[in-house]
Amino acid sequence: MSGALLVVGDVVTDVVARHRAPLAPATDTAAEIRTLPGGAGANVACWAARAGCADVRLLGRVGTDDRAAWHEERLRLAGVRPSLVRDAGAPTATVVALVDAAAERTFLTDSGAAFRLAPGDWSPTLLDGVSHLHLSGYLFFAGVSRETARLALATARERGVPVSVDPASAGFVGELGVAPFLASVAGADVFLPNAGEAALLTGLAGPEEAAAALSRRFPLVAVTTGAAGALVAEAGRVVARVAAPAVRAVDSTGAGDAFTGAFLAARLSGAGPVAAAEAGCRAGAVAVTVLGGRPPVG
Repeated sequence: MSGALLVVGDVVTDVVARHRAPLAPATDTAAEIRTLPGGAGANVACWAARAGCADVRLLGRVGTDDRAAWHEERLRLAGVRPSLVRDAGAPTATVVALVDAAAERTFLTDSGAAFRLAPGDWSPTLLDGVSHLHLSGYLFFAGVSRETARLALATARERGVPVSVDPASAGFVGELGVAPFLASVAGADVFLPNAGEAALLTGLAGPEEAAAALSRRFPLVAVTTGAAGALVAEAGRVVARVAAPAVRAVDSTGAGDAFTGAFLAARLSGAGPVAAAEAGCRAGAVAVTVLGGRPPVG
């Protein structure tokens, strides 16, 4: 395949607080705190560009605050062509990420403008020259953005453009409900959950069983399993188990986005599913060694 990757998803200001000691209620806990560009959709786009995809585009919605121009600049520096819709009624989404000594993260999320991506923001012309459409799962957790994501998915299917979806958040899937979420993403060609999301969506605790079950709904499934790597499943069975490089983790924020971006870039370059998963695991291993969800720039 040749052509562009279009990502439709969230652009977020991340406030990352890395604390080595457990949080101390009602007093101070020392932490390393940074404000960084993030958002699952934006992160995927940046990692795809880093992995060699020459034409990566991003559609998202941000506020009219001073962070909007900053986000656009950071995306361009990462090699992404942003189309950011300004929303005068809501601020740019913000996430506070609490990262503990084991590099595990907990998110506090203010979705802001991200969930307000509207059908009017979408146009079929956005698919001109596009070979693959990726939809961030966060879009499916609010009525307006879910309608927009479904519209984009339907348009892509009409044009024969493959579509991938990552579920993004087990917590939000649980709030929406498994059945409504699966109904919303029906028709996707590639499904990219982590092990926890796969378990929630199938009711199966084992990642292999969950991956196999999901591949009866979606033609290609890649389930990330943290430091263990990833599973690739097709037609109701796991076809590959891919190991992840061993690294010293600093922050697991964005590891799944890195996997997705590199996976999609590899597929667009002609790689098969297993080779794409290997590329994804390598990118994920890099992601956990840096603070925040984006690849290092410069």
